[in-house]
Amino acid sequence: MNELFFCPCASDKTYARCCQLWHDGAAAPNAEALMRSRYSAYVLGWQTYLLETWHPSTRPISLEVDQRNSPKWLGLEIKRHQQTGPATALVEFVARYREGGGSAQRLHEISRFVQENGRWYYLGGTFR
Repeated sequence: MNELFFCPCASDKTYARCCQLWHDGAAAPNAEALMRSRYSAYVLGWQTYLLETWHPSTRPISLEVDQRNSPKWLGLEIKRHQQTGPATALVEFVARYREGGGSAQRLHEISRFVQENGRWYYLGGTFR
């Protein structure tokens, strides 16, 4: 991805100065940064990254992100990032997407994250 393109996570930064850092292996500094990088990974179809950033206690065995049949992701809005403990956090977000030629839809989730050994991991979420 070119330095000139904005990051898919809607941070108003270029991809190279945003989610690419975490995709390339650096530890995300907080749960919101990890959430943004996971959204960008869905947009880009990077299932390996999604599995690596999913906590082993809740991680699925596999994850199919088929770019040809997956939704077209239209945008991300972070509603809230809340540190809930020394190594736990919540991120509430709304992701907009379109499937096929249908109308835009919203995925509203409150996601739970945990930090272990200096890295944040997605635990799971509750849909709103």
